Amino acid sequence: MTDIHPRVSSRGEQTRERILDTALELFRERGYEATTMRVIAAAAGVAVGNSYYYFPSKEHLVQAFYSRIQKTQIEAATPLLWKEKSLRARLRLHLHERVHGLTPYHAVSGTLFRSAADPQSPLSPFSAESGPTRRASVAFMREVIDGSSARIPHDVAPSLPHILWLYEVGVVAFWVHDQSPQQQRTHELIDDSTDAIVRLLSLANLPGLRAIRKKMLRWVADLVKDDL
Repeated sequence: MTDIHPRVSSRGEQTRERILDTALELFRERGYEATTMRVIAAAAGVAVGNSYYYFPSKEHLVQAFYSRIQKTQIEAATPLLWKEKSLRARLRLHLHERVHGLTPYHAVSGTLFRSAADPQSPLSPFSAESGPTRRASVAFMREVIDGSSARIPHDVAPSLPHILWLYEVGVVAFWVHDQSPQQQRTHELIDDSTDAIVRLLSLANLPGLRAIRKKMLRWVADLVKDDL
């Protein structure tokens, strides 16, 4: 009798993943707006009511996709980060793994991005619905920074994970539009831009940059105030 619940849980998880995989394929074929929960349920071979049990709405499906990708990427990057102390190397490793984890979904990314780009959409990375995934991403970025040997200015340290998360969002947006083979241009962008970021951080204490730094920190604080 003790093994009944694990089997039920496993079957439920398999059904949940099948619905999510089916939805992503249909989003790619038909577009996000044109794909209904009824169509997703039929294609996944489950009753409509059953699909709503796992995912109350299409938005919940996409949030589950965000969560899946994030979990997979963090699991892949964490053991690799243990070997690196340079902030440049750690940041590059994290972002390359981020893009690598997204690669199988490049074909569907455009249709999702159109909805996520709407500031009123629950799929926006800045929405309340995306809050758990966003905060987890910022927390992992903090681990990337804290595990490095970089000396971060005291006033910059609290906001830096949010700043680098915003940078990560920009990298992902670039990747969505990148049609180069295996999105090679995105990987080149990561290498070039992380080098520039680390160099700017090393210059952050220069007198001429302090006023700019304060303005930037105020802007970031206002943008992410709900997550501070």
